[in-house]
Formats: sequence, structure tokens, C-alpha cells
Amino acid sequence: MHKHHVRFTDLFAQLGLAYDTQSVESFIEKNAPIHETVKLEDAAFWSASQATFLREAIVLDANWAEVVDQLDTALREKTTYSPQ
Repeated sequence: MHKHHVRFTDLFAQLGLAYDTQSVESFIEKNAPIHETVKLEDAAFWSASQATFLREAIVLDANWAEVVDQLDTALREKTTYSPQ
């Protein structure tokens, strides 16, 4: 199966969130850092459907897995988003 490159903004769009650079930065600023013992998909700010999507993206190693990992890192380290 051929995997295509998925961008951070694609993930935010898939999650039903605003996905322009400023909105992504604001989301990370507002929600980071999440505690190290909390799985990304279990963070309180996700809806049930968003949490399910994130969980499945990792478990199924979907095309989304890499960018979900990047989001996890950004939310734990409170790193600034930079468009790729």
C-alpha cells in the first residue's frame, strides 16, 4: 500500500478544526502541555469522534500516524508549529 505525505494542516482539517497556521498555533498554545501520563487521544479537549480517529490512526499505522505523533510531541513540549 502506498502511503502519501500528510501535513499538520491536513490532520487539523480531518479533525474538524480550523487548520490555518494561526489557528493551529493557537490550539497548541491553548492546550499544551498535556501531562506525560495522558495519552494524546485521552486528552480532555477532544470530542469522542476526534479521540477515536487519533486512536485508530496510531493503532492502524495509518497514513496519519506520523503527523499524529508530531501533534503529540507538539502538545507535550508546547513547541511552535511550523508549516512544512
